[in-house]
Amino acid sequence: MNKSYDKNNIFAKILRSEIPCQKVLENDHALAFSDINPQSPIHILIIPKKAYLNFHDFTQNASIKEIELLWKLVSEVIKLKKISKKGFRIISNSGDDGNQDVPHFHVHLLGGKNLGRMMNL
Repeated sequence: MNKSYDKNNIFAKILRSEIPCQKVLENDHALAFSDINPQSPIHILIIPKKAYLNFHDFTQNASIKEIELLWKLVSEVIKLKKISKKGFRIISNSGDDGNQDVPHFHVHLLGGKNLGRMMNL
């Protein structure tokens, strides 16, 4: 666990059932739920059940099983939402420059329409 992890962030509260969520799927190590401010017709958040600050923290400190089951859950949601054929986008914002809003590692899974180019640099 990262020293700057905030135990009172919204995802930590969801994991403790202090705040409800619209659960899509879960397994022993990860939870998938609908984003409350969707940016596309399908906008699912997938989070590890343990406290990891961001992608780097997760990949450096999570067990192989935790990493495997998080990405397995992403794949299961893709199948459930039937977006593998038409396409989807997976995003993980990290840190200030990445505009990470919640200090708990999470993946955004977006689909259900043409999402356009990701960014114009």
